[in-house]
Amino acid sequence: MADEVLLSVVMPVYNEVATVEAVVERVLAVPLAKELIVVDDGSTDGTREALQQVCDRCASGELRVLLQPTNRGKGAAIRRGIQLARGEYVVIQDADLEYDPRDYPKLLRPCLELQADVVYGSRFVSGSERRVLLFWHSVGNWLLTLVSNALTDLNLTDMETGYKLFRREVIQSMKLKQDRFGFEPEVTAKIAHRGLRIYEVGISYNGRGYEEGKKIGWKDAVEALYCIARYGVESRLAARRGHASATTVGSVARVPGVAPRAAMVPRLDYVESRGRNGRRVVNSMPVASDVTPHSQKGATSTHPMSPRRSGHSEGVLWTSL
Repeated sequence: MADEVLLSVVMPVYNEVATVEAVVERVLAVPLAKELIVVDDGSTDGTREALQQVCDRCASGELRVLLQPTNRGKGAAIRRGIQLARGEYVVIQDADLEYDPRDYPKLLRPCLELQADVVYGSRFVSGSERRVLLFWHSVGNWLLTLVSNALTDLNLTDMETGYKLFRREVIQSMKLKQDRFGFEPEVTAKIAHRGLRIYEVGISYNGRGYEEGKKIGWKDAVEALYCIARYGVESRLAARRGHASATTVGSVARVPGVAPRAAMVPRLDYVESRGRNGRRVVNSMPVASDVTPHSQKGATSTHPMSPRRSGHSEGVLWTSL
């Protein structure tokens, strides 16, 4: 069943020259219908040059690389990638080697078989291999998950996991604000009170130490606690007012103001030019628009590589076409 749907993989990248090529190759090797959207968040260590080489080698058309002009943070890069997603499902993929793309079928299974709207990949309930590392980091994860669960009334085991998979219209309907690592508690709070079907599955995990390039630190933990409190309270109050409630019709979860399952592919305005080696280089700016998904027969949507003149520009999009 997995080959009947398109999976959008959103990969935020910042200064990961040592691992980014290997991760991209692993994602592209997964035998699923997919698109990989890499958002480089202002890297300065050679990551962009590495991504350019990967684009030159890739001939499948599954890879798109967006270059942010400045470093804005992981959350901002994820938001940018989500805007470009066209698949029925969207999964977040870190650019290090901690998470294994071979777990994608496991993450998709609850959606395809159990009508899940959101799936979290837990590092702590897995029957797969898990690297033993950083006791206090694990304690911090447990504490953040506990506080988040208390405010959202969920029973997650790993709120901070990097593997989160969503139905596209669910994640594209959310107004996300956090630019850094606050994305994880913010998105968790905002899905908690929407009446969505949320599942967890065990995943393999090959954690790395700070000497290997791990970036998250104690300041991010403090920010996460702030985000848990802020968005947990905000989402609970919104749910009580009825603004964030969701109703289920058949097997489709309806979010107020969002067309169910078969809508909301963002229209993109493009300015096209030619870069080195003749590569197509596209400056892009998403425009809010409800259009029929490209996967439907008779669909009339703007093709993501159709050049359109626009006065807007943010970042540069490379494709492997």
